[in-house]
Amino acid sequence: MLRIGICDDECYARDALRLELEKLLEETEEIVYEFSGGETAVSWLKKHPGEIDLLFLDVEMKGVNGIRTAEQIREFDTRIQIVFVTGFRDFVFEGYRVQAVDYLVKPVDADRLSSVLSRVRRQLEQVRQKQFVFQNGDGVYRLYQDEIQYFYSEKRKVVAVTREKELSFYAKLDEVEARVGKTFVRIHQRYLVNADAVSYIGASSVRIGSEELPISRALKQDAVAALAKAMIGGDLS
Repeated sequence: MLRIGICDDECYARDALRLELEKLLEETEEIVYEFSGGETAVSWLKKHPGEIDLLFLDVEMKGVNGIRTAEQIREFDTRIQIVFVTGFRDFVFEGYRVQAVDYLVKPVDADRLSSVLSRVRRQLEQVRQKQFVFQNGDGVYRLYQDEIQYFYSEKRKVVAVTREKELSFYAKLDEVEARVGKTFVRIHQRYLVNADAVSYIGASSVRIGSEELPISRALKQDAVAALAKAMIGGDLS
C-alpha cells in the first residue's frame, strides 16, 4: 500500500499531478492528502507520523519553498520519500541535501512518473519488512521496529513503547512476538524487549533507557543468552 501526498501552492498543478497519478496507482494505493503550502504540509506531517509514504513537493512555492519545506520535514521525519516537482532543472542538486528520491520537471511526463513510482515501491517494500503495523481506536500505525524499545501486555492489550510515546492495541504478546522476529527477546510473560535497546543485563532485570524491566525465572537462561549475544554484536537469527 502506497500512501501519497501532494504539496503545491497552485491548484491546477495539484490537479494535473493527481490526474496523472490516478492513472498509475495500483488498487491498494491512494492519494491521502493535498497541501497548498509548505507550512501546512510540515504541520500536518508532524501530527500524522507515518501516514504518508511519498510526498510530491513543488520547489517554487510562495512563502516557504519546497527545499526549505523538505529541510523542516527532515528535522522530524527521515523516512518519508520525497520527490521534488519543479519547473526548472537548476534546483535538482539541492535535493541531495534532503535525501530526495528524485525530481520531476513540469509538465510531468507519464513515463518518468511511472518510473519514479516503481522505484519508490521497491524501496518501500524493503522498508516494510522492518515495520510493525497495528490498529487501535485512533487509526492505523506503522512503527519501524528499530524505534520500538519494548512491548508489554496489559490485560487484553499490548503497549508498544518508543522513546517518545506509548501506543496500545488489542492483541496477545505471543502474537506480537511471532510477528517481530528474533530481534525482540521475551524476558517475561508481560515483556518483549528489543535486544538493541538493552543497555544492561542484571541478575533479575534488564535496563532500557532509565527503566528496569524484570526477567522471569522461567525465561532467564534463554533471554540472558540471547541478549548478551546481541550486546556483543552477535546475530540473533
